Amino acid sequence: MPKQIIISGIDVAPGESKQVNLNIASLPSRTPIDIPVNIFRSEEDGPTVLLMAGMHGDELNGVEAIRQMIAKKMLKPKKGSIIAIPLLNVYGFLHFSRQVPDGKDVNRSFPGSKTGSLASRVAYCFMKEIFPHVDYAIDFHTGGGSISNYPQIRCSFDVPKVKELASVFATHFVMNAKLRDKSLRKEFTKSKKVMLVYEGGEALRLQEFAVKSAIRGAMNVLSFLSVIDKAQNTDNKPIIINEDLWIRARSAGLFRTDIRNGSRIKKGDIIGSITDPYGEYKTSVKSSHDGYIVAVNHQPVVNQGDALIHIGIE
Repeated sequence: MPKQIIISGIDVAPGESKQVNLNIASLPSRTPIDIPVNIFRSEEDGPTVLLMAGMHGDELNGVEAIRQMIAKKMLKPKKGSIIAIPLLNVYGFLHFSRQVPDGKDVNRSFPGSKTGSLASRVAYCFMKEIFPHVDYAIDFHTGGGSISNYPQIRCSFDVPKVKELASVFATHFVMNAKLRDKSLRKEFTKSKKVMLVYEGGEALRLQEFAVKSAIRGAMNVLSFLSVIDKAQNTDNKPIIINEDLWIRARSAGLFRTDIRNGSRIKKGDIIGSITDPYGEYKTSVKSSHDGYIVAVNHQPVVNQGDALIHIGIE
């Protein structure tokens, strides 16, 4: 018998599809802030899979990916249930911001507090209303600021079944990423639940390649878990990244690179240059390791120590 799903006091029975508005708080104008939660249920028992985006309000590719999956009616389960939240951080979305108005990061605020900061209250509401129902989750993100992440899954290889599901997602890279304190992924791990974090593209940009990769991967995972019938593409074998590091600016100035995101590089390869604004000097940026480009900073004006190129090592 399928388990009961009640969110915000609304019972979603097996075989039903409903949208539930999860109230978080209100703006200073008294305008309520509600998070639309879409629930799609099969009459047949099976796992509950969460697809979520917009935890950081300026990261839009995941929002668009889930929007498309809902609009194209791709989330009708044959078994189990799918919970789809296109946009968790409505506050950040309204203000083109990663954070909520108090400046805190929702993904550094779990498990949250009913009486804490705004970010902590958003986290608490999620943990109370959504988390108990979920068996598997995919959390969609992008690079922050001007950093463009090549499509990748971040997960902990020492968590049972996580690495297998990450390979099933079949994006270009799978990265062994440490758990961060107070992150949602850490809460899933503590509860022995499986979460994948997808990263693709950069903040405040809609990028088709990142959106398509997100949709294709989500469909692959849902198919593997027998929640839907057919996967889109499971032929791609991802490159497994066990270590990673950033090449940082040794001097301030204008950074230029023609390096292709996702490409393979060798130690000593020139991957960019830094010049001053006045034409008086130019210095090359070289790779310190063999590996792959997993992210590029597109910010042209850099200071000493700024992250320029993210390298993944097999």
